[in-house]
Amino acid sequence: MGIRERLSGNEAIAVAMKQINPDVMGAFPITPSTEIPQYFSRYVADGSVDTVFIPVESEHSAMSTCIGAQAAGARAITATSSCGLALMWELLYVAASDRLPITLACVNRALSGPININNDHSDSMGARDAGWIQIYAETNQEAYDNYLQAMRIGEALSLPVMICQDGFITSHAIENIELLEDDKVKAFVGEYKPENYLLKHENPMAVGPYATAAYYMEAKRAQAQAMMDAKEVIKKVGAEFGALTGRSYGLVERYMMDDAELALVIIGSSAGTAKAEVQALRAQGKKVGLVKVRSFRPFPAEEMAEALAGCKAVAVMDKAEGMNGNGGPMYFEVRSALYDLPVRPMVISYIYGLGGRDVSVDSIGKVYADLEEMAAAGKPGSTYRFLEVRE
Repeated sequence: MGIRERLSGNEAIAVAMKQINPDVMGAFPITPSTEIPQYFSRYVADGSVDTVFIPVESEHSAMSTCIGAQAAGARAITATSSCGLALMWELLYVAASDRLPITLACVNRALSGPININNDHSDSMGARDAGWIQIYAETNQEAYDNYLQAMRIGEALSLPVMICQDGFITSHAIENIELLEDDKVKAFVGEYKPENYLLKHENPMAVGPYATAAYYMEAKRAQAQAMMDAKEVIKKVGAEFGALTGRSYGLVERYMMDDAELALVIIGSSAGTAKAEVQALRAQGKKVGLVKVRSFRPFPAEEMAEALAGCKAVAVMDKAEGMNGNGGPMYFEVRSALYDLPVRPMVISYIYGLGGRDVSVDSIGKVYADLEEMAAAGKPGSTYRFLEVRE
């Protein structure tokens, strides 16, 4: 039986960190993730954890700290948001290419400029090709559950993991949540026992050496294979977590999709708003549904194609602007996933919620109305649209 609590998403992540008891945390504050190292530093101070807490002068240094610690054989964690993640950019690639399973709590926030501290996904989406596994949460419960699973996932693949939740929406809002007991977390996560690390004197090694053209591509090919293999690992760990807690996780969540003709593809906390509108439209007899993406990296292409194969029209909701003149980043992943279907649904891109712009059930209703119009006309019209923006 779990422990029932009322926690914000940030505090839930900090509790998960405490229960895991990692070796090192490199930390620098930035809104809205500041609370995570703040809460965790209290656990360090009162002796609840054995973690070495290293406050640094920037997010670049925070990731440098994690890279050094993880390469030495320690479990290393950090948390950041927005421009803090951007300041880590170079080192995100280093951590991934060095195959270091660092776990980063990313509290999603818009990137400057204009300066904005509210939620969208431009920070983590900008890092989507850095080689990090990316898992997104709809609720505080999912943020906590995802973080506990991240250690198992990353360490099985030697890849870093980014656990994302929506800034202020879940990070600061308090929800009912069920925590696992400490002993169950320790048994589930297990100990970190890397095969090779810098302090293993009997097997000298280098981490991050210069790679000439004779070796660089093979290193990248191995890294890409690990990302492909991550799909099965994420599903396996999610199933084991479900057996322990009753809350199972996969790569996507299908919501009322069995007979859906019109569907949204969405990520993060907005899925909750969209589900409410799906329920309302279902009550009117409309065949609508929703696919929530949990794992954006690796992208669940096969699962997406299977989920949307019977649809007539699909809207892909991106809380990040792709700046390519054609649509958002998730839109192109979904379109690519559907390409080999013998009969493809019409697919349009919606950019929404940038900089914290509110998205209501009425907003989602407008999207379904557009899909209904598309299905009736048999043509998509504009495939690149913006929701709730003053044109």
